[in-house]
Amino acid sequence: MRIYADRFPTAARQLVTDLLVVAWVYVAIRGAMWLHDLVGRLAVPGRKLEGAGAGLADNLADAGGKIGRVPLVGDELTTPFERAAEAARAVADAGRDQQELVDQLAWALAVAVLVFPLGLVLFGWLPLRLRWMRRAGAAAALRSAPAGRDLLALRALAGQPLGRLTRIAPDVAEAWRRGDPDTVDALAALELRELGLRADR
Repeated sequence: MRIYADRFPTAARQLVTDLLVVAWVYVAIRGAMWLHDLVGRLAVPGRKLEGAGAGLADNLADAGGKIGRVPLVGDELTTPFERAAEAARAVADAGRDQQELVDQLAWALAVAVLVFPLGLVLFGWLPLRLRWMRRAGAAAALRSAPAGRDLLALRALAGQPLGRLTRIAPDVAEAWRRGDPDTVDALAALELRELGLRADR
């Protein structure tokens, strides 16, 4: 893994990681939308039930109104139509309730599907990305400060693998203590490259 990291610059790794995170979020959102639409299809019977019940209730109420105009027996004949219209409205209400339930279920499942992938991004990748941005910003500021390169060199001595350090100089710590400018510059450049920054000011 260390050899792979050496051959693959930090800036490139950051870019690839960012692109993968964007693709991950896109796929998660598309998957949640697909699941929402799939579950939403279960509301089709409810819409048909609502439409049929409402249409039947309107027709029965209309028929009852016309029969109610019949002299003498009109009021008695309208009662069954009114009851049938109320039953049809109840059917329409049941269809409406079924649609609301399916819609709530579709949203709940979509959110549940998004929780895990977005949680990984928000609580896994994002803190690491922000920490890298803070470190890179601080290193960029040190790079242009008078004593900044010494601090970067010291950080490289403390944190870089021994193999990288010995490639700079056989006794790299002693050379740094002497203030050898080439060694200090090489150590600072090593630390900057680790953060994906260029060594030049």
